[in-house]
Amino acid sequence: MIRQLLRTKPIVSDSDDSINTLNRCLSKWDLTFLGIGAIIGTGIFVLTGIAAATQSGPAVILSFVIAGFACVFAALSYAELAASVGGCGSAYGYSYAAFGELVAWIIGWDLLLEYAISVAAVANGWAGYFNNALTAIGFALPDALTKAPKLGGIVNLPASMIILFLMGLLILGVKQSAKLNNIMVAVKLVTIAMFIGLAVFNIHPENWYPFMPFGWFQTLPDGKTIGVFAGASIVFFAYVGFDAVSTAAEEAHNPQEDLPFGIVTSLIFCTAIYILVSGLLTGVVHYSDLNVSSPVAHALKLLGFSWASALVATGVIAGLTTVMLVLYYGLTRVIFAMARDGLLPEFFNVVHEKTQTPVRVIVICGVIMAVIAGFIPLGDLAELVNIGTLAAFVLVCFGVIMLRFTQPNLPRPFRSPYSPLFPALGMISCGTLMAFLPAQTWWRFLIWLVLGIVMYFVYSKQHSKLEQAVKQ
Repeated sequence: MIRQLLRTKPIVSDSDDSINTLNRCLSKWDLTFLGIGAIIGTGIFVLTGIAAATQSGPAVILSFVIAGFACVFAALSYAELAASVGGCGSAYGYSYAAFGELVAWIIGWDLLLEYAISVAAVANGWAGYFNNALTAIGFALPDALTKAPKLGGIVNLPASMIILFLMGLLILGVKQSAKLNNIMVAVKLVTIAMFIGLAVFNIHPENWYPFMPFGWFQTLPDGKTIGVFAGASIVFFAYVGFDAVSTAAEEAHNPQEDLPFGIVTSLIFCTAIYILVSGLLTGVVHYSDLNVSSPVAHALKLLGFSWASALVATGVIAGLTTVMLVLYYGLTRVIFAMARDGLLPEFFNVVHEKTQTPVRVIVICGVIMAVIAGFIPLGDLAELVNIGTLAAFVLVCFGVIMLRFTQPNLPRPFRSPYSPLFPALGMISCGTLMAFLPAQTWWRFLIWLVLGIVMYFVYSKQHSKLEQAVKQ
């Protein structure tokens, strides 16, 4: 009963206390563009070509379909819980309502890793494109300022600076951040539309043969997995971010209606774009030639459209910027929610009186991620992000099933269809994708979770508001 009271307290207080009140200023289309901003970025501009060349061949289309189906089932579960449970903590808050504090802490700890490493990883990719753009106009930065120490440089300065820039933007307020996100999303959608318009007239069907050169799934002697399903577990990174929409619950005008709309609409739209672009990309260029950092721009250059290739580079920079912005935003809201429940220090549970943003959280996260992006080459951490996200999706889907039994009378403005079938399919599909990730990724993930459990029993449990309420 106490747990339920804690999780169903009003999302926004009627008082004028600025300590823990966020500003309701986002429409359903703002939320949709947040989702598109987070989803369309690294996946379409980078992973499409890499997955086609090394994992799936032209059947990368099927990899995106499989990953998209898994995400659709999870998105419907997110939409139901966002509408019925609410709160700015995303999967953390939903797990709290469905499973209690310990599981909520574990998934919240998981989300901290997912969002923080995602931002730092994307910042590294952004820095590469940014330096390429500077090189094109004759202002290339020296290697010492574009590479981490491990790679022979001093610091990846552009990667650090873009995070610090976004830190300042988020401090100004979520509405200002959303406006910039909307502009950036428009830029990258124009870029994608231009590629589609040019590619559709330059398709060579012979490039689609063989369609599935690596099969559905196979393990190589060195332990590497390839095939359509392995490709799906990699391109899943392309979908990381739609769950960040649910972290905006306390800043949405009408979260019960706007959140489901934003989550489902952005995911369906982006899945269709991914399938279309990956099909065209492997149709205009043989899949074996797509193992490059910017496959879309590379394809246009091979077709002779150098001017379009330069414009795509601009779209890539805009696209990766929105990905970082939304994931950074989501990270700060999860930390804010966990601090409000006492699981993290109360120091983080403060909203600036003027901007109505959690400035302390934004600054600390920004500095830490800027250091990580500037000094550490992140390499394999995309897979670590994937396993954390998939674990969160599995718990959210399971949470829908649990609450249907434990809280049958809970108001549900939006209901996942065919429950418990669709949530169960979400659990199965996301769990299957986790199984195709490398063993070392599992070990890293488990080590992070063990550290989180230690943190919970050493600090969080003693300071939890739920624990304090029980003692009273």
